[in-house]
Amino acid sequence: MTASLSPDRILQTGAAFWGSKALLSAVELGVFTVLAEGPLTGEQLRVRLGLHQRAVPDFFDTLLALGFLQREGQGARACYSNTAETQHFLDRRSPAYMGGMLEMANDRLYRFWGDLTQALRTGQPQNEIKHTGEPLFAKLYEDPARLEQFMAAMSGISAGNFTLLAEKFDFSPYLTLADVGGATGQLACLVAARHPHLYCTSLDLPKVTDIARRKIAERGMSDRVQAQPFDFFNDPFPQADVITMGMILHDWNLERKLQLMRRAWAALPPGGCLIAVDNLIDDERRHNAFGLLMSLNMLIEFGDAFDYTGADFSRWARQVGFRRTEVLPLAGPGSAAIAYK
Repeated sequence: MTASLSPDRILQTGAAFWGSKALLSAVELGVFTVLAEGPLTGEQLRVRLGLHQRAVPDFFDTLLALGFLQREGQGARACYSNTAETQHFLDRRSPAYMGGMLEMANDRLYRFWGDLTQALRTGQPQNEIKHTGEPLFAKLYEDPARLEQFMAAMSGISAGNFTLLAEKFDFSPYLTLADVGGATGQLACLVAARHPHLYCTSLDLPKVTDIARRKIAERGMSDRVQAQPFDFFNDPFPQADVITMGMILHDWNLERKLQLMRRAWAALPPGGCLIAVDNLIDDERRHNAFGLLMSLNMLIEFGDAFDYTGADFSRWARQVGFRRTEVLPLAGPGSAAIAYK
């Protein structure tokens, strides 16, 4: 019996941070952006990136073995190039660039996850607040560069989900959409582009609104998507047929989650709906490992915040007055939890 057992999965998971850090460092160094211009030898790539000779060939061959690079040939004359995925998603000049999330993981989250054990023992955040006492968002918003990085990270991790929401959800009965916690205006722009009859508003704090207006203008959507300053725990929710929250509900404890859902219910007309886009954990809590890990990340970031299942959302929605709910699968571990008034 024991002869058929293998420790491989245990060892691979236990050392998974090795591969993770190799990818994160590659994004930080701009490996995939440099190779987007064309194949290079290991030595050419080393010089372009300003690396020590010890990095060659181990670093690039590691990325090859992990499936993030391709290589033609052997030895010193071998040339490295991007895979189709890294060319599309990790070249900083690509419209589909999603490296912002990886940049934030490298700059912030990687070291914070080193204190996961302490978070599990204490239930306390292990991010900036651990050292300064300041809440996460206060720290982010005081540093414009860090705030831009965070906004880029959220855009990168959300693009696939928001695109599929715009494609798969039937927006035809509705005329207005308000995206609460809209960050760069990405969700509002994607939905408006797909559904020309909709007028959308992206709502976030004043410092974020400045970023959103710039990003909306870059997308050429300023005529149909408006960005407005908004504090969703203090300002009244705007009247809209659809209220969306992209990766917002999971940032809060249960009391705050219910508060946001009640405020959305009050602002919606009969027949309107609330759409919460998150990495919903499967109801049996067995399969969506990313959703569960994201919930642990919320522990590290906020302490009492957590991700949730579709059944959780349905129960809360009915508690605050919504008449029915559904879950719409999106990209990978992401889903939209939808509540109808």
